[in-house]
Amino acid sequence: MARRESTVAGPGSRALVVDLIRSSGPISRVELVEATGLTQPTISNIVRRLLDDGVVRETGDTVATGGKPRTLLVINSRSAYGVGIRVGADTLTCVVTDTRGGTVGRELVSAPPAEDPDDVVAQLAGLYRDVTQGLGLAAQSVAGLAVVAPGPVDVARGRFLALPGLERWAGLDLGQALTAELGVPVLIDSDAAAAAVGEFWGRQVSRERTFGCLYMNSGIGSGVVLDGALHRGASSNAGEIGHVSVVRDGAPCRCGNRGCLELYAAPAALVGRARTIPGLADRLRIRPDDPDARAFDVLARAAIYGDGQARALIDESALLLADGALTLANLWDLDTLVLAGPGFAIAGSLYVSEIRRHLAKRAFSRDIHKIQVDLSSNPRDSAAIGGAALVLQGSVAPGHGPQVTAPQS
Repeated sequence: MARRESTVAGPGSRALVVDLIRSSGPISRVELVEATGLTQPTISNIVRRLLDDGVVRETGDTVATGGKPRTLLVINSRSAYGVGIRVGADTLTCVVTDTRGGTVGRELVSAPPAEDPDDVVAQLAGLYRDVTQGLGLAAQSVAGLAVVAPGPVDVARGRFLALPGLERWAGLDLGQALTAELGVPVLIDSDAAAAAVGEFWGRQVSRERTFGCLYMNSGIGSGVVLDGALHRGASSNAGEIGHVSVVRDGAPCRCGNRGCLELYAAPAALVGRARTIPGLADRLRIRPDDPDARAFDVLARAAIYGDGQARALIDESALLLADGALTLANLWDLDTLVLAGPGFAIAGSLYVSEIRRHLAKRAFSRDIHKIQVDLSSNPRDSAAIGGAALVLQGSVAPGHGPQVTAPQS
């Protein structure tokens, strides 16, 4: 059960109760009192407001205790919907989830994201409308939209600061522009942070867990959830594990550092090396003009099916990622780690196996507790799903997620 918190009946208490019902439900009011340390009247008041708001519902099931039967509470999966859009180098992925994190709609647009600022807003707004209207969602049922992409991100101002290949997006007040266009709350955040919240929310992970997510797409990032809330750091750019140096005086990175993990272990790095191995790219039918994402999928599939040269490249990447996972686990004393992102979509099982072995042998707290390592059930869409989860967490559990407020009319 959750750590006790001596909080009064405010936003933090509501978030605590929602989080417990999300992760432990069905659960009774008496169990909520025992888990939180809040008084019975306080729990009753919070639950009554949650029922009135439609965030939770009574299941109709009861628990016999010898006295008055206890009615059980669960999250109402239809109380609100979140929308997440992941920005890729040449694709946009839009996902809609219900309040419990279940995916109810998805659309992938295989087209280069627009570059002109006005076209950027129109393209994203058009995708949002296509998906929500196609699902027949009432406007008032949508809690908001989150647009996610690689960091760094200015979350407070709703801006991406540096997107390789999409330089014209940098500095665009995207959150403000989309809010004005769509009339819904809009969050701008990093894909790794979103994936961490999405995995935590959708898996019904207990707030007692020290939960980490290692995310790999074009780059490598991470997120850590503590007591139900994402650890954000001073500017909401925490978790950039891909920019930890693994090679002293190594190759210069766009971040300003040298020898960064993602320069040696991320998909683009492996594809680049595969192209230098005589005959490998031709044998695997990796074309010179193939995007890195497609070429890496081909490489990963070849590794799974036993190609020795492809497997050697993936194994080397997995060893480096295992070192990164070890750093993450030791810094935060993790007990749960999930691998998410398109980079793990095909050969994720190889990475999971190597990281499990690495942590079992070398994690600082290995003699005290084990670290559970799992692969996301939907690695490709994890960031878009996480964007939707960010919106929902900020809407139904204010205090644990970003502030989500309706725009002023």
